[in-house]
Amino acid sequence: MSMSRARAARRIAAAAAYGGGGIGLLGGAALGLLLTEVALARRIVGGNNETPPQADGRYGSAFVHRAGNEALVLGMLGDSTAAGKGVHRPRQTPGALLATGLAAIAERPVELRNVALSGAQSYDLERQVTLLLSGHDRAPDVCVIMIGANDVTHRVPAARSVRLLAEAVRRLRDAGCEVVVGTCPDLGTIEPVYQPLRWLARRLSRQLAAAQTIGVLEAGGRTVSLGDLLGPEFESNPRELFGPDNYHPSAEGYATAAMAVLPTLCATLGLWPEDEERPDATRREGILPVARAAAEAAAEGGTEVTAAARGRWALLKHRRRRQLPPAEGPEGPGGPGDGPERHHVWHRVGR
Repeated sequence: MSMSRARAARRIAAAAAYGGGGIGLLGGAALGLLLTEVALARRIVGGNNETPPQADGRYGSAFVHRAGNEALVLGMLGDSTAAGKGVHRPRQTPGALLATGLAAIAERPVELRNVALSGAQSYDLERQVTLLLSGHDRAPDVCVIMIGANDVTHRVPAARSVRLLAEAVRRLRDAGCEVVVGTCPDLGTIEPVYQPLRWLARRLSRQLAAAQTIGVLEAGGRTVSLGDLLGPEFESNPRELFGPDNYHPSAEGYATAAMAVLPTLCATLGLWPEDEERPDATRREGILPVARAAAEAAAEGGTEVTAAARGRWALLKHRRRRQLPPAEGPEGPGGPGDGPERHHVWHRVGR
């Protein structure tokens, strides 16, 4: 299965590179069935129109007064998952969780700028990148993008989706930002979605995730597969890890997501322990052809893929997840955040 997914990912990425609109992955009858099932599923899931909590601001207040401790800037882009839809407090959003964790590991304050938009497709990334890079005296040090689910459900051609994502990554890299992309989640894990849509949704979302990985690596970024919504815990534990609408993650689900993304986020800035940068064969890590690494990552949530030095090869890693520090609320212009944990100091990971 992974080899056929690798071939499909290569075709999609090649079409993206050469400006193609997309690859026909389903026959007409199957596509018609998929669209019917999608229309039914949309009435069941995702009906919550609440605005995600605003989490922009500064994290890691305990490190503010250290000499020379300029804040790191973390950008968040993408769809409702990046925005944090489904939870009610800023500190429960993935941006806040990642900013808190990054501040603790770097022992520096972190400024979070979140421009993600609920319902966004890859078309919106151009606007989000422009918004993120304008009106500030410096670009973010690192950006996290979570995108793809709405591209699948709205039938955006996969090659076009990959091309738009790669262009966004390239713009951010040209501005001096490191980039980590959480690839398309496995939509086959959504509880109210029934067969045959479940199988079709899984196939399409994993193919897109693998193709996204190829495009992102070529544009200079790294990826972390969100897989079955960021880990097998979602499929085995949906009542705890999905939110009230059975579509967006709960607070526990976003914490699972953040634990999967944080190691890669820190590694891009040289903050992760060096001994973990070498591949470990006992954890099925290694140097693989890019398409094969992308396909294997798409099948397992939390898997990192980064470009290797040797041409069309990539490093596949299953980084160890670490417990997150208690999340802060953002410190905006008005003062402290929304939780009693604000002044908690966490020790560096790996020490």
